[in-house]
This record gives sequence, structure tokens and C-alpha cells, in this order.
Amino acid sequence: MFQFDNSYARLPDRFFASVYPEPVEGPELLRFNQKLAAELGVEADLSDPDRLAAVLSGNVVPQGASPLAMAYAGHQFGNFVPQLGDGRAILIGEVMDRAGQRRDIQWKGAGPTPFSRRGDGRAALGPVIREYVVSEAMHALGIPATRALAAVSTGELVQREQEQQGAVFVRVAASHVRVGTFQFFAARGDTEGVRTLANYVIERHYPDLMGAQNPYLALLQAVADRQAELIARWLGVGFIHGVMNTDNMTISGETIDFGPCAFLDEYNPMKVFSSIDRQGRYAYRNQPGIGQWNIARLAEALVPLIDADEEKAVGAANSVLKAFGDTFQAHWIEVFRAKLGLVTARDGDGDLVQGLLSAMEENEADFTRTFQALCNAAEGHDDDLLACFADPSKLREWLPKWNERLAEEGRSPADVATEMRGVNPWLIARNHRIEEAIAAANYGDFSFFEKLVEALEKPFEERPEFADYAIAPTAEQKVARTFCGT
Repeated sequence: MFQFDNSYARLPDRFFASVYPEPVEGPELLRFNQKLAAELGVEADLSDPDRLAAVLSGNVVPQGASPLAMAYAGHQFGNFVPQLGDGRAILIGEVMDRAGQRRDIQWKGAGPTPFSRRGDGRAALGPVIREYVVSEAMHALGIPATRALAAVSTGELVQREQEQQGAVFVRVAASHVRVGTFQFFAARGDTEGVRTLANYVIERHYPDLMGAQNPYLALLQAVADRQAELIARWLGVGFIHGVMNTDNMTISGETIDFGPCAFLDEYNPMKVFSSIDRQGRYAYRNQPGIGQWNIARLAEALVPLIDADEEKAVGAANSVLKAFGDTFQAHWIEVFRAKLGLVTARDGDGDLVQGLLSAMEENEADFTRTFQALCNAAEGHDDDLLACFADPSKLREWLPKWNERLAEEGRSPADVATEMRGVNPWLIARNHRIEEAIAAANYGDFSFFEKLVEALEKPFEERPEFADYAIAPTAEQKVARTFCGT
């Protein structure tokens, strides 16, 4: 089924713990991502779903696999934990996809590992559905993210606040190396471990840096640049990660771990959904600053490699950190210019964007619906846009400034609107729709899950059969809190 080539398993033993999944009672395939499987070069016998479910749940370890739990540390809500590691995830192995890129295949919820910290190593059905839906939704939006290969029910119950149905999620990533992976070795004074990991990451993700004058400083810069761009793209679709700990920031620049994440309904820059983020550390507007903070933790781990002179190394690392804000801002304004239909850069564009966001915040206007309605407004149809605002007076002040700015570019309204519809999604993975799919699945009805996944495959296309998924929630439907799956 898989053609494995397991490079991480060839690293020194202290990088991971070899571990086999714990069999489950009655695995049943809920969904298999055939398009992704084809992309990965994975051959699956769909005529034998029981066998496929056995492999994807971990009951059968496929030939060539090297199952392991990766070691890493991390800052969780600002507090450093020197040993975390894969407590409910097992890396099955790696494959080379059809584009020649190395990809990790991982079971999530396949049983305890040496890093489980008294946990059961299992996953509940609800979080598996959420991760499947959101990871594929992010991919369809064009935002780098881990992918969903499969969801499998286990036929067993897991104990959380209350008993829940168990499931296994099969995740695909460019790799699962995190900022926290570097911190694991740095915390132990294991400079050679940091160096081995850095060399591995450069070869796997940033091979163009191998000839750099200072490859470790270049690595820090490259990771910082990718994260700055990634977070800007999150903000462009109203995404709140919810738990931006350093163990949840990948070195590859992919979005990872969709636990208490959510998309904005009404625009509120200080919005928090995560039930465990009581201080608002990871609120929507705080994400760029947290990204920079996380990169600073990576810099601390890399300092011994950057220069033998610690003062010079710290100075060089600080130059990368200081540039993060400008790099993020450049990506952010690029994202929001496109959302406003602008293709050229002008002084004052940031103020123009902020003017709209300010009006949206005052009116609690729906983020996705407002920008979608703005596409129609580009062609002179303002009614839908005005309807997004309880008091459109501030919007009416803003519209002439926007129209004047559009006119400077000299493009036809139809062309502008078409380009805007290519960056402003018609629908997103609405929180209440995800909860609806989870609630139905807990009663054995997976039709809501299937339809939601199908709807989100083409988020920029206005498809009448999925019109209900584009509607903002009513006050009664709004989801106030999302929860971590552990």
C-alpha cells in the first residue's frame, strides 16, 4: 500500500521512541481521501474496506513501516515543558509523492507511546472529524496545512469529561518537525542533537540553503519568512489557530493541529474560541506577535550553531527577529490588498484596509460574508454589502475612498470582481457546521460530515447546492468555545 523511505527513523535513537500501535476492537473506515492517496502514490484496495480500515487504524502495520513517536519539547501558553513528544501520534513512515516531495504518514489516536504522560493515546471521534474537515478546508483555501488521508472509527469508547466514541485520524505532512523539536535538544544542552536536526531539516525542507555562508542563520530566516506568510494568510480568511504553542509550529511552514481552532464569524480582532486560552494569548490579532515569539524560541536553540561567539550569534538572530514584523506586514497588506481587489501598491492602502475592518468591528459584521459581498460591490452592487452592517454609516464613508482607489488602477469592474472572488471564499468551515457534523456522527449519521467535506472542496465557487453552508450562523447557532482533543 505504501512505498516507504523512512529518513527520520535513520536519525539517532534519542530523536524518537520506536513504538507499535495498540490494536482496536472494531475499526471501520469513515472516509478515505482518494485524491490525496493518488497524489501520494498510495495504492489502496477499496474493494476490501475491512483490510483498509485495519491498516489505517493501526491494527495492521504495513510492510516497510518504521513506527515511531517523535521526541519534542515546547512552550505551552508561555510555560516551557522540557519533554512532550508524540503522546497519541505514531509516525508510520515516509513516502515520496508523485511530485518527488517527501511526506510523513502518521496515525493519530493509535494508542499510548512513551510520551503519553499517563494518557490513553487515543482520539475521540469529534476531534478527528474536526481535524479532517479543517485541514482539508485549509488546503482548499490554498493555505499550507497538514492533510487528511483517512478517518477510522475504532469501535471503542474513550474517556474524556464523559465517554466518547473513539477514532483514528491519518495525517499527512511535509514533516512533523516543530520548533519544539529543536527545543528538546537545546534544553538538554545537546548541541550536536540540534546540529543533526538542523542539517536534517535543511536537507529535507530547505536544500537551497546547503551552500549558504551561514546555513543555520539562513534556516532561521527561512522558517521565520514562511511563518510570517502563513500567519498573514490565516488572518486573510479569519482563521484562529487557538493553540500556537511552540510544539504546534512546524519548521516546514504548514498549519498543524486543528484542536480548538475556528474561523471568525463576526469580525472581532480579540476573538478567542479556545476553551483553554483564558487570557486571550492566541486571539486573532495576537497571532503575528506569537509567531515572532515562537521564532525567538527557535533562535535560542540555534544560537550555538550560528556563531561560536555567542554575542555575534545573538546579534545575528536578533536581526532576523526584528525583521519578522516587517515581513509579516508585507505579506498581510498583500493578502488584504487582493481581498479589496487591488493589484498595485500605494501609500495609504493599509489605512484603507483598516478603515473597512474598523467598520466591520463596530458593526460585528460577518468576516467572510462581508468580503464576499465586497466582490459584488466592485461591480456597483452595494446592497449585499450594506446589509452586512447594522449601521452602515461608517461603511458609506469608506466606500467612495475604495472606489476611488480602484479607479486608479484602470481595470474593468468585472475583471476586479472576478479576481476578488478568487481570493475571497464564498464559504469557509463554519464552526456551527462542524459541530453539526460532529453531533450527527456521534449518533452514527455521517452524511453531514460527508456533505461538509464536499462543500469545502471548492470554497471559492458559488454552488447553489451548498448555499446553506455559506450562511452566517444565527445567534443561537454561534459556537462560543472550541476544545482541545486530548
